[in-house]
Amino acid sequence: MDLALGLLIGGWIFVLIWVPLVIMAQRKMHPRALFVLFFAELWERFSFYGMRALLILYMTKELFDQMAQGTADAKAYGIYGAYNALLYAAPVIGGLLADRVLGFRRAILIGGIFMALGQFTLASNAEFVSHNMFFLAGLSLLAVGNGFFKPNISSFLGTFYEQNDKRKDSAFTIFYMGINVGAMLAPLTCGYLGERIDWSLGFLVAGLGMVAGLIVFWINMSKYEDKGNPPGWTGSPAAPPSSASLDEGLTSGAPASAPSPTDLATVKKKSNNNMLLTILASIAVIPLFGFLIDAEKVTDYVLFGVGGLCLVYVIYTALTAPNKADGQRMVVFVFLFLFHMIFWALFEQAGGSLNILTDRFVDRHGIEASQFQALNPLYIILLAPVFAWLWGRLNKAKKNPWTPVKFFLGLLQMALGYFIMVLGVKAGIAAGAGIASIPVVFLAFMYLFHTTGELSLSPVGLSVVTRLSLSKVVGFVMGTWFLSIAFAHKIAGKLGQIIAGNGNGEMTPTEQLNSFMNVYLEWGVYVVLGAAAVLLLLVPLLRKWMHGVH
Repeated sequence: MDLALGLLIGGWIFVLIWVPLVIMAQRKMHPRALFVLFFAELWERFSFYGMRALLILYMTKELFDQMAQGTADAKAYGIYGAYNALLYAAPVIGGLLADRVLGFRRAILIGGIFMALGQFTLASNAEFVSHNMFFLAGLSLLAVGNGFFKPNISSFLGTFYEQNDKRKDSAFTIFYMGINVGAMLAPLTCGYLGERIDWSLGFLVAGLGMVAGLIVFWINMSKYEDKGNPPGWTGSPAAPPSSASLDEGLTSGAPASAPSPTDLATVKKKSNNNMLLTILASIAVIPLFGFLIDAEKVTDYVLFGVGGLCLVYVIYTALTAPNKADGQRMVVFVFLFLFHMIFWALFEQAGGSLNILTDRFVDRHGIEASQFQALNPLYIILLAPVFAWLWGRLNKAKKNPWTPVKFFLGLLQMALGYFIMVLGVKAGIAAGAGIASIPVVFLAFMYLFHTTGELSLSPVGLSVVTRLSLSKVVGFVMGTWFLSIAFAHKIAGKLGQIIAGNGNGEMTPTEQLNSFMNVYLEWGVYVVLGAAAVLLLLVPLLRKWMHGVH
């Protein structure tokens, strides 16, 4: 049997059995909204990771196939880094607009529509057009859409729990598992369809996944009219709390006094006008995003300039906070931001240089290179319930590590994973540096340790951001949190270009493998271990400044 096709079928069967079991085990502990958002995010991540698994391979094998390999690799890494940087920078604006104008619900819907259009544009380009500008337009639509969707679905989930609700880490870990169910199915499905049949089919199915996510969200979120609406929009006048809200123990507090019907109509009209203006402005920035993705050196200045200003604003908010404890919590956020960025700069080699390494040098046993992107989310699906149980058990025993310690553990495991991959590359060089010279076991164990590192750091990071933030800027701060991943992607693209020799001439297979090995050793092992050591020294201070947020 075709192993790649068998993995596709087996992955779907596994998910159809595993996900209901997890939901049944957790359904009495959490509000139903968690599982609604779980499924919406699952399909959105299916869309994103389906495209991500194909993107670098599509560029190097198809879009830039007329270029020399080294030049094509360097250009693809540059576009990949710039696109993903904008993809994760956009949530800063998307989070701010949700706070001030749209509300979480509308932001999520607008973002999903833009992302579906982006996938369909990429599919059309691969099938009919094959033009760089059309390709960039598809990536731009995805980046703009992600800006609205990504920060706000996490923030929306946070509204269903009180600030220090002990279920929160567990909820975000389950939510994170939903992300990774979609992330596992996407490479197995879109990767197979794109590489084996046609690139356009892989992008098309990714777009259909986004549409499925929108449908799930739209149908179910109508049950939560008291949550996620635009500012000042409190629902129908004098509406009592819904039975669903009472049954699920939602924590919005006592109902506010209802506005008059006239006032409410005025607020809704203004909100609708604001939404229309937001959509038109978003369409207008698509050409700008396309330019920035293509001119990736310009993106460096824009990203780090704007990102620096955002961090300055967060620090200013911390220093001017009326309550000293609130301000110090925001300072802790800044430190976590920096270590989070270092982690993701190395983690995000997965869709870039590690994808190329897998395609050219790993003994894949008939599996498509893009399908190996399913390893990380598969490990998360299996291990996320274990980590959720572990944090809950340690919390009851009053031994749950503080968030900075979890970040330290995440960095440590990242370094261990890259050390294993360095050994694998050395084995490939010793075997002759040819095609399929690296045993696949090294790749499997590297992704395992990267996954346990991710589970130590990322879901608890999402959770703690909502608790460290001042309530008036929680959407903006969540967007800024994703900005750390934007910085990381830009750095990841630069590391990929170093591996490709910055496009300066062709490299022999041995030279390529040596380049992979050197970058992974210097950055993946030495730099990450150094960051982990610094963080460990800072733990006592950061714990003090968290003022009980655990």
